[in-house]
Amino acid sequence: MAKQSTIRTPIVCVMGHVDHGKTSLLDRIRGSSVVSTEEGAITQHIGATLVPIDAITRMGGALSKVSVNVPGLLFIDTPGHHAFTTLRARGGALADMAIVVVDINEGFRPQTIEALQILRNYKTPFVIAANKIDRIHGWRVQESQPFGKTFAQQNERVQGMLETKVYELVGKLSDLGFNSERFDRVSDFARNICIVPTSALTGEGLPDILMVLIGLAQRYMTENLKVSTDGPGAGTVLEVKEERGLGMTLDVILYDGILKVGDEIVVAGNDQIIETKVRSLLKPRPMKEILIEERFERVKSVTAAAGIKVAAPKLDAVIAGSPLQVIRGGNRDEVIERVRHEVQDIQVNLSDIGVIIRADTIGALEALSKELEGHQIQVMRATVGPVTRHDVIEAGTIKDPLYSAIVAFNTPVLPDAVDTLADVAMSHVSIFEGGVIYQLLDDYIEWREEKKQELERQQFEKLVMPAKIRILPNCIFRQSNPAVVGVRVLGGKLQSGVDLTLPNGRKVGRLKQIQAKNETVQEAEAGKEVAISIEGPTVGRQINVDDDLYVDVPERHVKVIEREMLDHLSPSLREILEEFAALRRREDPFWGK
Repeated sequence: MAKQSTIRTPIVCVMGHVDHGKTSLLDRIRGSSVVSTEEGAITQHIGATLVPIDAITRMGGALSKVSVNVPGLLFIDTPGHHAFTTLRARGGALADMAIVVVDINEGFRPQTIEALQILRNYKTPFVIAANKIDRIHGWRVQESQPFGKTFAQQNERVQGMLETKVYELVGKLSDLGFNSERFDRVSDFARNICIVPTSALTGEGLPDILMVLIGLAQRYMTENLKVSTDGPGAGTVLEVKEERGLGMTLDVILYDGILKVGDEIVVAGNDQIIETKVRSLLKPRPMKEILIEERFERVKSVTAAAGIKVAAPKLDAVIAGSPLQVIRGGNRDEVIERVRHEVQDIQVNLSDIGVIIRADTIGALEALSKELEGHQIQVMRATVGPVTRHDVIEAGTIKDPLYSAIVAFNTPVLPDAVDTLADVAMSHVSIFEGGVIYQLLDDYIEWREEKKQELERQQFEKLVMPAKIRILPNCIFRQSNPAVVGVRVLGGKLQSGVDLTLPNGRKVGRLKQIQAKNETVQEAEAGKEVAISIEGPTVGRQINVDDDLYVDVPERHVKVIEREMLDHLSPSLREILEEFAALRRREDPFWGK
């Protein structure tokens, strides 16, 4: 029998800034008719909500005019970023489409921009929900109405304010490289991102968002949505959690084929591939039956796309974001290979030198590495799981101190790693932890800048700085062993422990100590008069009163100063450096270059 092919429900994920209304939008979509039991009611899945096409049409979207072959929309309930970065299907993102929620009054925030970058990386179609239109001053609420109807009820001033706010979003999106327009003015959905003004609170504009998503799926994704209704199931693990009376279970989004009780499945663990057998499949009970003690209803099989809870033995070590594949017939080795390949085939560009990154899931690792790459930050190693002692030791051996860091997204630091960090030899290693990618990035970049400045300071302190001095008359305190003379610093910065030379290049000796007002000092600025002791010469032979002496700056120091530090030098230092380099270059034009 040939495989039946049907169009599956597109999987949609909701993304955006924390308080711009992601959850209320999902709640509103869900609440629209979760409770009713009539045909076409919205149903609760594990980790997802299914909104069938009838429910969308009933909401009054402009769908009645088009013939629809998409059965509805499956919304993933996990927080947006997580859904996106964690969940992969065949190496891409699990979600087919996304809604990016933006507060129309506040505009884009860093988290929203991060969401857009992730969508661009995965080439995922999306719609912008310009939320909270009910907060526009003077807005007249038209509960649950499509945007066109509610917009027509507003006075001109309110309409004008909404237009302005929409165009601010269009401008910002344009800066980010996206063409966009208010949805009812878009003719080419492939070239323009739709902005749908909505209110999650009042339900206004919600029918339009659902309609635009259906339209997108219908138009550009029908091929990708074809699934085999009797082929072996393929899905992605959303969460691994313990349920009373069931033990460890997996919350899975099935995106292809069919999954049945008794099926042998393959999933990925922390460091091995796990094979096990489905003991039971569970769906949440409809709302009205929630009073029954058991929250779940057992089913024999489930067809894509759907969210389902899977109970089976040996699930303790499974990682969230792992692919789940059903073994059917003789394809066991092939399936195991596929799962192993997908887990190992993390899309991260590694370098010989770079930071070490850790994340809780494969997708999160990819998202983190892409963001780092966007900031020209290299990654040396990327792995799923908590930060270990080995990570700290490895970070401690990185030659470039700006990369002696571990960036950990949504994953703990093990106690032995913390102990290792306390070791003096590892004190230069830093760990950045957090659950928001852009925050982690900012923290690392800030640390790197501070570290850079500190290294420059240290380098500055170790460099021999240029200076020019003149031996003063009536200030010869000792003629030799060492010679002690009074000098004026004519320019530059005089430091102790440097070699001195005459303008003709003849070496004089080593400046051992500088004294100002009978106190030993490490350095003296231009214009100061100080006493210095010089190991080597005798006054009256190698040096004399009124002689000008230069600090003999080593050639490689001149290279470093000219290449990296010129901007930091005072005019006096720069002048003496040029003078000294010119003297040297008379004999060797390429000296210090």
